[in-house]
Amino acid sequence: MFSIIISLILIGVLVIVHEFGHFIAAKKSGILVEEFSIGMGAKIFSRKKGETEYSIRLLPLGGFCRMQGEGEDGTVGPRSFLNKSIGVRFIVMAAGSFMNFVLALVLIIGLTSTSYMAVPIIREVLPNTPAEEIGLQPGDQIYRINGKRIHIYDELESKLYKNGGNELRVDILRDGQEYTYKITPQFDAQRQGYLIGFAPEIEVGLFAQDMDGYNRTTILDTVRYSYYSMINYIKLTAEGLARVFTFTAEQDEFGGPITIVKMVGDSYEAGLTYSVKAAIQNVVYIGAVLSANLGVLNLFPIPALDGGKILLLMVEAVRRKPLNPELENRIHFLGFAFLMGLMVFVLYGDIVKLFA
Repeated sequence: MFSIIISLILIGVLVIVHEFGHFIAAKKSGILVEEFSIGMGAKIFSRKKGETEYSIRLLPLGGFCRMQGEGEDGTVGPRSFLNKSIGVRFIVMAAGSFMNFVLALVLIIGLTSTSYMAVPIIREVLPNTPAEEIGLQPGDQIYRINGKRIHIYDELESKLYKNGGNELRVDILRDGQEYTYKITPQFDAQRQGYLIGFAPEIEVGLFAQDMDGYNRTTILDTVRYSYYSMINYIKLTAEGLARVFTFTAEQDEFGGPITIVKMVGDSYEAGLTYSVKAAIQNVVYIGAVLSANLGVLNLFPIPALDGGKILLLMVEAVRRKPLNPELENRIHFLGFAFLMGLMVFVLYGDIVKLFA
């Protein structure tokens, strides 16, 4: 039950932030916001302040920001969403995901500042590993993998995971000089992954406890590290969702509400074995990942999602006239039906994993 409560609070915060993005962009653009709602289904609380109704609904998943022109009547007035330029509507639609990315960045900055971060610089070369065989040295900076720039250690781990056991081209910086090596990662049975074979440098967060032999990071490096962490989450999420939407993902690659609740509960309890601070940090980490996930998900070009609406705006820009409202509603209905079918598929996967 505690896991469910934490999960609902976490999802609620992510939804509020997302919808607030639409809300504030609409307000600043002069669009009439008729209702700002947290949750779906029947209203359990409602209050009108100014021209906007603020409500809480029965089902604590999702929410919406209804603007004039988006209802069934399709009202087109001077302050209607439909009466605004394509550029303004694009900004309003993209603002929800933008706010999720901002929240993810803020959470990662907070997490990094109170913990530690691994950087792609070799602290120690492990014996009997590919890194030792090719002559990598302590102090070497992993600069590029297969021509792709590496900014943080997490990016390196992602590259190794996607590459499997295939040979890599590694560009490293040593004493201001760039060197290139060919290396084949080694499978580590204990960690169930492929490794080059080195321990990375660790930097202490701004507000974390001191560690002997480790340097404390700077504000600029903290922001930089957090930014690239967020970008890495976004890339991994986009790749994963692409596989889910094309039904090519493995069952353990995705999850729905049940998986989220279990993941939050397990992470919180695992953190408690160390301290309350560690438990909170684990939940914050999941919140950052989920916020990035929500932002990416809503930008996918599927009707009924923000990305689908943005796609139709692009079609309108090319045609230089809006789509027939009836046709647009049908397109969004088909997108909604697809998403409901996908939700059933994901929930089935959740149940299978739960009883496996």
